[in-house]
Amino acid sequence: MEGVSGLMAAERSAGEKRRALRDGLASGRIQRLPGAFNPLVAKVIQGVGFEGVYVSGAVVSAELALPDIGLTTLSEVTARGREIARVADLPTLIDADTGFGEPMNAARTITLLEDAGLAGCHIEDQVNPKRCGHLDGKAVVPAADMVRRIRAAVSARRDPDFVICARTDARGIEGLPAAIDRAKAYADAGADLIFTEALADAGEFAKFRAAVDIPLLANMTEFGKSELLPVRTLEDLGYNAVIYPVTTLRLAMFAVERGLREIADSGTQSGLLDRMQHRARLYELLDYQRYNEFDSGIFDFTVSE
Repeated sequence: MEGVSGLMAAERSAGEKRRALRDGLASGRIQRLPGAFNPLVAKVIQGVGFEGVYVSGAVVSAELALPDIGLTTLSEVTARGREIARVADLPTLIDADTGFGEPMNAARTITLLEDAGLAGCHIEDQVNPKRCGHLDGKAVVPAADMVRRIRAAVSARRDPDFVICARTDARGIEGLPAAIDRAKAYADAGADLIFTEALADAGEFAKFRAAVDIPLLANMTEFGKSELLPVRTLEDLGYNAVIYPVTTLRLAMFAVERGLREIADSGTQSGLLDRMQHRARLYELLDYQRYNEFDSGIFDFTVSE
């Protein structure tokens, strides 16, 4: 009988995936984490050959038809992270916004995300309610308040391999030197990885790398404030990880809207078939054949009178 290993859930344990993320950050090779807006997309990310999966808070909000202004809850974000981490053998990094409240809330956030099988998360220094990192009108808490958030998160961690990333949004509010000072303080508070939001160009990415001596994450989101740098450039600059948070959702929604408009105009989807994933490819991603073999192996018996 065909085994179920790797069929209904990932073959690798949460601990193995957390170790893979830590090892990847220390490897000298940049870790590429495209955003997954559902578990099926995570399977595609894995099949293409990326090093990890990212779950964006902006995408979780958008899927609920909500703006990214701190309206989602810890339970909603954890549930989506659990669904994606369940299927992926790659480590999954998730956006935990501001930790969903005060330092004690940040601590609880870590325990729930660990229980959900995530490999790591990032917590930012914005005030509550937060704003999308590439919007104007953001505000950050005093650095000392964010240090307390990070210390609380680190103290709540049970698996030492769970990666706690500190994100600072201070670049667009207080300037680059202040953002660097904050990053150093967050590293001293126990953060394993630093994410500086909305750096402008390669020069600013380089200045940040020169000033901070722990692993760094770059955000290559489209239509934002950062120049879209190739992965090789980021690796040459010394960055350890890069996320593409909203890319897959933007690709999908563009195709969905264009396709629906064509159906509305023409009355048929027949002209869209070459832009659709074929049924055979979907079945391949879903492992229909292995499910069939597993099911047949279990129920391959007869009942005698």
